[in-house]
Amino acid sequence: MANWCVRAVRQSYSVLASPTLVRAAPRLLCTAAQQKRSGTGAEDENGSHKPDPSAKEKALTEEKTQLEGQLKDVTDKYKRALADTENLRQRSQKMVEDAKLFGVQGFCKDLLEVADILEKATESVPKEEITAANPHLKNLYDGLVMTEVQIQKVFNKHGLVKLNPDGQKFDPYEHEAVFHAPVEGKEPGTIAIVTKVGYKLHGRTLRPALVAVVKAP
Repeated sequence: MANWCVRAVRQSYSVLASPTLVRAAPRLLCTAAQQKRSGTGAEDENGSHKPDPSAKEKALTEEKTQLEGQLKDVTDKYKRALADTENLRQRSQKMVEDAKLFGVQGFCKDLLEVADILEKATESVPKEEITAANPHLKNLYDGLVMTEVQIQKVFNKHGLVKLNPDGQKFDPYEHEAVFHAPVEGKEPGTIAIVTKVGYKLHGRTLRPALVAVVKAP
């Protein structure tokens, strides 16, 4: 009986001291430690642990956000550049159109002096002298009148219109007051006398009419 107990103790000691069991013990300890550390991660609905996002995923997310911001900035700059280009195109087109319309403005001003001379010439001829008994004066007068009519037709063709505002309300954008005087029977602020007609070129005042304005007595 004693011998059997001794053999049993020796066999138990040999099992505990076996190399296989000694080598397996550290692995078991490492596995337990890893399981303990993994307990700090996020848990899903079933209570199982999920690992934290890797550094690569975080870097990709940050890069995506940065690229989206750059795309938005470039898109805004592109839209502003398109709007500026369109505004510049419209302004350039307007300048070209104005140059076509008002490029003859200086030439028209010079011709207005000729029209004024013709008008004064026809007004200075005594109407009672224009008769068949005085054919030379009549022919000269008729020629001046025809020339004046023709030059006004040319003016109208190119957008140059005469302003003769007799009896109209005074407009500082189209008329220039030479003097003010009370005139019986006329409303104050209206034009009593036109000393020199004005002209407008395509709706723009080229030369204001020189006028006398009625003032209150």
